[in-house]
Amino acid sequence: MSERLQPGDLAPDFELPDADSEPVSLTSLRGKRVILYFYPAAMTPGCTKESVDFQGSLPELEAAGVTVIGVSPDAPAKLAKFREKEGLTFPLLSDPETETLQSYGAYGEKKLYGKLVVGVIRSTFIIDPEGKIEKAYYNVKATGHVERLRRDLAV
Repeated sequence: MSERLQPGDLAPDFELPDADSEPVSLTSLRGKRVILYFYPAAMTPGCTKESVDFQGSLPELEAAGVTVIGVSPDAPAKLAKFREKEGLTFPLLSDPETETLQSYGAYGEKKLYGKLVVGVIRSTFIIDPEGKIEKAYYNVKATGHVERLRRDLAV
């Protein structure tokens, strides 16, 4: 399992394609506060709930200067369908090789329905404008997570 990141750690840089296959890098977001969340699979119940909750909170988050980005192993075409179906307006990035997921400690062993499996560990990071981890949340639940982030961010 990958090493877990802690507040104060430099957020690992990445360049991943979005739902339109356009590259997005963390470096290009320097100077902004970023919520980077990792989810297992587009168009599944939990991931849909979490993403729709982020979309619903987007106006307040953006007003507070926070940029939201979602990352999953899904291909850009699936992310585009997910974006359209759910009306998502923030970037969804594709990490099929799971390199970025692993660099954030968001991929590894986890329990799924009582069984030990290897896969995406639902995780969220708040990254400060200098590119450092402000907060790291691992093994989060899809329901209620965005509300918790909003409380922690005072948004």
